[in-house]
Amino acid sequence: MQMLSVFDPAFSAYGKVLDGLDTAPLLETLIRTTEKPLDKVIYIPSDETLESLDIFVKLRDNVYGGMPIQLGYCNGSNRTLNCLEYHRDSEVNVAAEDIVLLLATLPEVKAGKLDTSAVKAFLAPKGAAVQLYETTLHYAPCNGPGEAGFRVVVVLPRGTNTDKPEIEVGSLEDQLLWAKNKWLMAHPDSGEAKAGAFVGLTGDNITLNM
Repeated sequence: MQMLSVFDPAFSAYGKVLDGLDTAPLLETLIRTTEKPLDKVIYIPSDETLESLDIFVKLRDNVYGGMPIQLGYCNGSNRTLNCLEYHRDSEVNVAAEDIVLLLATLPEVKAGKLDTSAVKAFLAPKGAAVQLYETTLHYAPCNGPGEAGFRVVVVLPRGTNTDKPEIEVGSLEDQLLWAKNKWLMAHPDSGEAKAGAFVGLTGDNITLNM
């Protein structure tokens, strides 16, 4: 599939690259203190070591306007779409290696379904702080061209992606709620679908071969 850069004007429908952030100490700490498995993807919502860095205050106050946030990470190796998720807020990703983000938009979802032909690929370079808007569907990053895997800092409002609240299902969207502040649509071929996630993706389960 065609791949564009997060600096391409087309990315403005999905998010933006944040200016004025020194991400070098953050990524140095991420590389030094976290593992990068090459046979799976791991996700930790909140990491105390990352949250102790000076950039935490900058992200909390300048980017999220003083809202409580968490700094966690998503590390590993991945080349397949599998799922798409969204939150009630923006997410910021800062990658220690080049990564590819597979993205779509919430308005493209019709009656709980999205054809994966609507998904676009964007290359985010090492060190860039990429904000994904609330209406942007996303999931685990994919390896960048020539990369064996990735480490990515994930910034979200505090509590996101932790235990799902107990709710009475009263709408179609309620069926998508997979964790706190996390609405998920799975492809039928994914492990998440087999674990009971809402199957909302149709078409090919996109796999990048680079």
